[in-house]
Amino acid sequence: MAATLFTQNIIACIWDFDRTLIPEYMQSPLFRRYGVDEATFWAETNAMAEQYRQRGYALSGEICYLNHLLTYVRSGRMAGLNNRILFDCGADLRFYPGLPEFFDLARSWTAARTEFRKHEIQLEHYIVSTGLAQMVRGSRIAPAVAGIWGCEFIERPLQPGFLGQKELELGAEAEIAQIGMVIDNTTKTRALFEINKGSNRNAAIDVNSMIAAEDRRIPFQNMIYIADGPSDVPSFSVVKRNGGKTYGVYNPAKPAEFAQNDRLRQVDRIDHYGPADYTPASSTSQWLRLQIDNLCTRIVENREAAVAARSSRPPRHLNATPEEEAAQREAVAPKQETFL
Repeated sequence: MAATLFTQNIIACIWDFDRTLIPEYMQSPLFRRYGVDEATFWAETNAMAEQYRQRGYALSGEICYLNHLLTYVRSGRMAGLNNRILFDCGADLRFYPGLPEFFDLARSWTAARTEFRKHEIQLEHYIVSTGLAQMVRGSRIAPAVAGIWGCEFIERPLQPGFLGQKELELGAEAEIAQIGMVIDNTTKTRALFEINKGSNRNAAIDVNSMIAAEDRRIPFQNMIYIADGPSDVPSFSVVKRNGGKTYGVYNPAKPAEFAQNDRLRQVDRIDHYGPADYTPASSTSQWLRLQIDNLCTRIVENREAAVAARSSRPPRHLNATPEEEAAQREAVAPKQETFL
C-alpha cells in the first residue's frame, strides 16, 4: 500500500538571527571578551575583498569575516578562542523584547482550537544565520529551536596520514583553526529546502533528491520566513514564490531600517513588516499569530477535504421508499425541449 512520507501538519517559522532576534551582531560579546574594537574589525573585513582582489584573489563576504577571525586567533589577538568559548559567549546575547518567550507562546497557538489539536498540528522554529552556530547554540533561545544553520569552525584539523593512525591524541584545549561550514545569503536557501524536504530529520533523504510535493515534510506554503533586510532577499523569494509568508522586522530606534523594509514591501519581497518587538501586544506578534492561525485553518480544511474525497459513500438499502422511487423516475424521464 502506498504511503506518503510525511503528514504535512507542521508549520515552520524560519528566522534570521542578527538584527532580527537581537539588536546587534552576535560577534559583539566575543569582541568585548577579547577587547577587540568591533568597528575596526568590521572595517577591515569590509575592505578585505577588494584588497585581495587587487592581489588576484576572489573572496566571498562570509569567508572574509570567518578568515579574519582565524587571523585574529593566530596573531594572538584572540588567543585560545575555541568552540567552547563561542558557546559560552552565546549566553551574553541580548534579545529583542518578548524573546525567547515568544517562541514557546507561538507553539501554543497550534493547540488553541479543538480542530487544530485533532489534526495534531505543530509549529517548529528554525534559525538560519550567516553568524556563528555555536553562539546560537549557547544562547537562551536555543532550547526552543528545532534546528540551527550557521557558520562552523574546526579545532585540531586532521593531519596528513590520519587514515593510517589508530588513535588521535586530543589535548584538553584547542583553538579554532579551520572553517567547517559557511552559510551565506545564497546558501541559506539550501537550508530552506532541507526543512522543506525533511532531509534535516531523515538522513536517507538527500536535499537534491526529486521529491513529490505531497511527500515533503513541510511544504513551503506552511512556512513563514522572518528577517531584517535586503541580504535575505534570496530566502524571501524562495518562500514567497512557493506560497509561504515573508515578514520583515526593523529596529524601532532606526528609521533607516523602517524605510528599508518599506522598500522591500513595495517591490513585493515581503508580505508585511513591523518592529522587532515580540511581546504579545505588538503588531509583529499579532501579525504572526494571524498567519499561524490561517495556516492551521488551511491545514485542517485540506486534510478534511482529502478524507471526504478519498472515502466512498456507504451502501444504501435496495428497497427504496416511495419518495426515493419518484425521485429516480423524475431523474430518468425524457424532458421536452422548448425552442424560441
